Amino acid sequence: MHLCVFTDEYVKRKYNFIMKKIILIAMAALFAVTVSAQDMAQATETYNNGAMALQMGDNAGALAAFQQALSMAEACGEEGADLVSGCKDIIPKIELAIGKDYAQAKDYDKAIPQLKKAIETAKAYGNADVENDAAELIPQLLMQKANGLLREKNFAGAAEAYREVLALNPENGRAQLMLGQALSATNFDEAVEAFTKAAELGQEKDANKQLSNLFVKRSAAQLKAKNYQGAIDDALKSNGYLENATAMKVAGTAASSLKKNADAVNYLEKYLELSPNAKDANQMCYTIAALSQVLGDKEKAKAYYEKIVADPKFGETAKQQLQAL
Repeated sequence: MHLCVFTDEYVKRKYNFIMKKIILIAMAALFAVTVSAQDMAQATETYNNGAMALQMGDNAGALAAFQQALSMAEACGEEGADLVSGCKDIIPKIELAIGKDYAQAKDYDKAIPQLKKAIETAKAYGNADVENDAAELIPQLLMQKANGLLREKNFAGAAEAYREVLALNPENGRAQLMLGQALSATNFDEAVEAFTKAAELGQEKDANKQLSNLFVKRSAAQLKAKNYQGAIDDALKSNGYLENATAMKVAGTAASSLKKNADAVNYLEKYLELSPNAKDANQMCYTIAALSQVLGDKEKAKAYYEKIVADPKFGETAKQQLQAL
């Protein structure tokens, strides 16, 4: 067996090595504490700068400062926990405020993405109030955007915006109604579909009025193109949604052109019932009288001729026909 003999010199070297190691560890710890303290001080200063910017109404500057302070505070671990909490509380609120500023300026193309960003951040940071506020505001802004585009006759843009509203809330009857109006200028069938859906969603009165207008316009175009049966069909659809004097006049004129005299009489009588003071009322009375005469309905023919005996244009002919009857 060999015994290890430690000389004084060896012990001294060993002692010095251990002491140096202890000193280095202590210095490293001290340095870490110093750096951490400096980082916290800088994070706090950045946070305070954000608060000052916010107080001065500089939302963009405040947001940048709080986001930077958050990153710095997170790097400080437990020491930065309170600062992290404060940043996460204020950042979604500022993002919401910026979105509202854009909305106030009617800059919807910036406001809506900004509000979506606020929702995303609020979800991540657990701020339900901001999330709900932004979520409620987005469809309102989309409606405002769509209505503005519709007023500008940007029908395609308006339709797209109304569809975005409906993607968020398919039960929004008003958006469905306005979508129909946007589509009316470009796509007849899709407009009919939109108005029909709007009626199902509580907008029946306004939707039926729009459907009536849609079909009566097409019936007039059909009459002009001499598609008389198409004109009658559309006119009757129009009147089915909402009683419509113009539709009955179109139907009566088209039926007369097709020699469907009995139908023509019925439609034109309905026209006069709905619009008794129409400028062409005497002309319609003459037409009804003449058609009734052809149909052999002398009593009806007499009744309508008698209505126009004083008319400067039709009166003389009416008197002659009355004498003949």
